[in-house]
Amino acid sequence: MAIIETEAALHEAHRDNHTHRDVNGGWLRPAVFGAMDGLVSNLALMTGVAGGSVSHQTIVITGLAGLAAGAFSMAAGEYTSVASQRELVQAELDVERRELRRHPQDEEDELAALYVARGVAPELAREVARQLSEDPEQALEIHAREELGIDPGDLPSPLVAAVSSFGSFALGALLPVLPYLLGATALWPALVLALIGLFGCGAVVAKVTARSWWFSGLRQLALGGAAAGVTYALGVLFGTAVG
Repeated sequence: MAIIETEAALHEAHRDNHTHRDVNGGWLRPAVFGAMDGLVSNLALMTGVAGGSVSHQTIVITGLAGLAAGAFSMAAGEYTSVASQRELVQAELDVERRELRRHPQDEEDELAALYVARGVAPELAREVARQLSEDPEQALEIHAREELGIDPGDLPSPLVAAVSSFGSFALGALLPVLPYLLGATALWPALVLALIGLFGCGAVVAKVTARSWWFSGLRQLALGGAAAGVTYALGVLFGTAVG
């Protein structure tokens, strides 16, 4: 009894300690990337304009215009990109579906050869391939995963990609504008809030990487701060030249 309980405890501990993070990033990577992109681009745009010694109303209009333009651009780009990728995958699936219908035995042999190449015994590989090929839809799914590296039932949605990109970019781009909308007339509150947001985005990214949260946060803070500093200097330079 004690041995059984010990083995059960070890099994439970192994299961608890053998979970993996989502290495593809799932929804987190594109969402954080979109917010970070909105933050950096709009902060840099606003600091560049502020460097030209313009009124705070002009900075607000610039920030709101940058938010709208960037969010719609991101949404359109993501929709087109994901839709094109999905159409390409569908075309390849149609090719595979056609081959399964026209040359079922060749496709079964091909699947068996794949398993043999991975170390499965030839007899067992042929039997597994035969059983999997009995259902045409299952055979298509297996061939798509083995040959194309895709899951036919888990294709990305262009609409979801567009909406999520729009929302995350707009949220990030809103941070530098928010202090002005709440009554601020100087650049520094917007700069402070944006830099805090950059650190937060970097810290969240650490959830899908091996880096510590403070390292990722500080790295993004430094990159975003550098972009804002360069554009501010360019704004001062161009403002002086134009003036």
